[in-house]
Amino acid sequence: MITRGVLSGTDPAAKGYDHPTAGCSCAALGSCPYDSQPRDTKGGTECLGTAVFHVADGNLDGLDLSGVDFAFYNQFPSHLSAASDEQAGADALERILVGREGGPFGRLSQFYGEYLGMERAGVSLTDGDKPGFTVEGRTDLSYEPLTGPDGSTTKIKNAMFGFAPEFEVGGTSGRSDAFGLNYEASYRETAQYVFSGEETEGAAQGRA
Repeated sequence: MITRGVLSGTDPAAKGYDHPTAGCSCAALGSCPYDSQPRDTKGGTECLGTAVFHVADGNLDGLDLSGVDFAFYNQFPSHLSAASDEQAGADALERILVGREGGPFGRLSQFYGEYLGMERAGVSLTDGDKPGFTVEGRTDLSYEPLTGPDGSTTKIKNAMFGFAPEFEVGGTSGRSDAFGLNYEASYRETAQYVFSGEETEGAAQGRA
């Protein structure tokens, strides 16, 4: 187990450590995988989005974060290269999300402009016939995967930017209003992967 200020599962190679599901205002396909100018369904050129994460197994400095769900909101005015439920867990997650603990969020933080802070709210994810996620009083999105001729879900692999080396894409419906960022969702992606401040050599990594 990695213990030096790192978000890590007990087995760094275990599948399903974090399970992000993201919805945003981009018209499918979202622009992050190929680092292009965002485009929404109304002709806008910024990306407003929400990513909800479930920590299947993880810790930071010995603080158990297993079972924690949290949401991450973004406003990307251009392409990327151009520019919780418990208080203790929330503080630890904030350190991770702002990039202080390194790893994929540390790399993503180079693109941050203004950090809008953290608020507490109930976060839930649903599976089944109508999968989606809700951030209490802020965001309510449902989604449906794109499928190929054989009925299997459409996936993107080896994207320029992504929270996982391979992820499923699809459409999203619903609205979000949080931190002054308001949008109608259109695009969605989801995956399972391992996130750590120190990625194990040879383990699958996101390209955040």
